[in-house]
Amino acid sequence: MDSQEKTLTQGNAEEVKNVDQVTETTPAAEESQVEKTEDIAKKVYASKDEVLERIKEIAHGDEAPQKSEVDHLKTAFYKLHAMEREAQQKAYLDAGGAPEAYQVMPDEKEEAFKAEMQVIKEKRARIFQQQEEEKKENLKRKLEIIEKIKGMATTPEEANKSYQEFKKLQQEWKDIKAVPAENSNELWRNYQHYVEQYYDLLKLNIEAREYDFKKNLEIKTRLCEAAEKLADEPDVISAFHQLQELHAQYREAGPISKELREEVWTRFKNASTVINKRHQQHFENLRAQEEENLTKKTALCEKVEEVAKQECKTAADWESKTKEIIDIQTEWKTIGFAPQKMNVKIFERFRAACDDFFSRKTQFFRDMKSRFAENAEKKKVLIEKARELSDSTDWKSTSDKLIALQKEWKTIGMVPKKLGDQLWNDFLEACNKFFEARNAANAGTRNEERTNLEKKREIIAKLRELADSGNDVTQEEVHALVEEYQAIGHVPYKEKDKVYNEYHEVMDKLYKERNISVARRRLDNFKSNLRNMAQRGENALDNERSKLMHRYEILKQEIQTYENNIGFLSVSSKKGNSLVDEMKRKISKLKDDLELVRQKIKAIDAENKEEE
Repeated sequence: MDSQEKTLTQGNAEEVKNVDQVTETTPAAEESQVEKTEDIAKKVYASKDEVLERIKEIAHGDEAPQKSEVDHLKTAFYKLHAMEREAQQKAYLDAGGAPEAYQVMPDEKEEAFKAEMQVIKEKRARIFQQQEEEKKENLKRKLEIIEKIKGMATTPEEANKSYQEFKKLQQEWKDIKAVPAENSNELWRNYQHYVEQYYDLLKLNIEAREYDFKKNLEIKTRLCEAAEKLADEPDVISAFHQLQELHAQYREAGPISKELREEVWTRFKNASTVINKRHQQHFENLRAQEEENLTKKTALCEKVEEVAKQECKTAADWESKTKEIIDIQTEWKTIGFAPQKMNVKIFERFRAACDDFFSRKTQFFRDMKSRFAENAEKKKVLIEKARELSDSTDWKSTSDKLIALQKEWKTIGMVPKKLGDQLWNDFLEACNKFFEARNAANAGTRNEERTNLEKKREIIAKLRELADSGNDVTQEEVHALVEEYQAIGHVPYKEKDKVYNEYHEVMDKLYKERNISVARRRLDNFKSNLRNMAQRGENALDNERSKLMHRYEILKQEIQTYENNIGFLSVSSKKGNSLVDEMKRKISKLKDDLELVRQKIKAIDAENKEEE
């Protein structure tokens, strides 16, 4: 039996020591205890009240507090607590409060939580002390049993006389539970030694001894088979727990014949080694995965810190960086836990970088909102001034004043688009009211307008003839007539819409049937509208030119962005090639739009020069 005990001490010590040690002192025991309460630890709490209610149940109930659940409740409470604090701070800042003046208010629920946690701590200490006392008492009782069996195992005669008492002592030993971990191995070895010594001395009741040996062999063989089947158990943790139960049963089973003891023990030990190695590998894999998760989360922290420190000058910059931050946060959620000692720290680092970014973003938009409000008030003042001048008949003086207001309008910064469009329409309406009245009062002779009307209709007739002919028509021919049409001055006001519709009707037909380019069509339409736009005053052309210049700069930036992005794309795959081709098509389209805008600006400049 000494060889068996040595094997147990050395072999199982490498894996999980012995059953008592696994249950009470080893790291593997702590891991298994965590797994036993895994479902509890995964429970999600929606509010601090729910967590507090469960903590009170544990603190004042009869159940023994489980460390894993208490730790989970503590983590859940302070996570909800932090979210609540952040929401309060955000509401304070959104309401216009000064960040440096914000103060964290005491929380009654947190104080209550701490009080209940202290009660649980004291309760666990009492339970631990009680368990230790029970183990000491159990140790004392088991030592007494060993001494009694030792006394029975002195001679064959004594062994034969005390067989029934021996069986009672065996049952009493089984009924006694755990003992202090530091005494467990030595106690079990002594017990097994004197039990087997007793059986070896038992001579008179040979049939009873053989019956016990046979019964114990059946029990241990069944336990070996059960341990071997655990190798196929897919749940490693469950297999490990089942093995601990089998070990407890094996230890409590009586001895078997000498010639089979080593063989059966080796079989059981070998099956246990397989399970213990799987269990050990499982937690090594978990630790490796946690280290990998820590590496990934550290990289995300560095990434979000880099994004957060970049300077954003426009709302578009902030929105672009916000999308990057949100994408990083989404990726963070897909990564599991880091090692326990680093999990909170790495999250705090990540959260601090995100909070820094969003607090600066909030301040930027608060400042921008203030600037928008100031700009809107300035524009409203100009609208009121324009309305006051709209009914004036002092044409020269009022024209100069309105033009001055229009120039001042251009110097005022941006406002939100919807409000900006409304303010611009109101301002333009006031200006147009005056300029239309001025133009009507200062209208020249009607003979020139009639002559212009006849000229335009002659050109329309030529265009219609080209559209109806079956001959090939070049774009240059059409463009020459369009240029001639656009060079003609004003027509009578009552005929303006009619001749405009006639002209565009025939031009639409030409564009459709002769496949003249869309860009040329858009440019020709734009040029034909310039004179109508000029009638609304110098500011109308200037405003249109400003819009086109703004559009011109945007297109240039978009082209540059796409061209830069092409350099970052890999063309080593089919998908990469398709992305490059798509970007090239977009760049070509943007360049066409850019050229059209440039031609429109050129046309406005020509119109301004002609007016001068």
